[in-house]
Amino acid sequence: MANGDRKNGVPNTITSIPLVDPHALPANASIGDLVKDATTQMSTLVRAEVELARAEITRDVKRGLTGSVFFIAALVVLFYSTFFLFLFLAELLDEWLWRPVAFAIVFGIMVVATALLALFGYLKVRRIRGPQQTIESVTETWSAFTSHDHDKAEKTAAKASAGDAQTDPSGW
Repeated sequence: MANGDRKNGVPNTITSIPLVDPHALPANASIGDLVKDATTQMSTLVRAEVELARAEITRDVKRGLTGSVFFIAALVVLFYSTFFLFLFLAELLDEWLWRPVAFAIVFGIMVVATALLALFGYLKVRRIRGPQQTIESVTETWSAFTSHDHDKAEKTAAKASAGDAQTDPSGW
């Protein structure tokens, strides 16, 4: 290909198209070559799936964070507007009661509401125990991989408790 066929270092036309996969195994490949190729392809597939999952999760987390910003803004506006609600309530009570007493009653209502909400929050947080099922599952999995003698001992004990006098002492 001549330099005249190029613009900015990129050829305008392709002179040939490969008709054979350069990475393909030969027709008489050994079992080892086939296993190696299958392992490589599985590894590549798993990496691609993990990358896809990470990209999808990242996208969803970004969307969730963007949406949560609007919820937080709404909660801030609601939080500051409660001041006007309590001020309105105090002014309403001022119509029937002495002004300092009306504001004291509203303050007392706010303190009681705060105490109740804190109590409910404490009761909910107190119930947190951690990932108990996950811990049990990991413990069971670990014990299944590490104690093969435990299974043999259980089988031997089960046979002995059934009254079988001819059990093999080796556990088989």
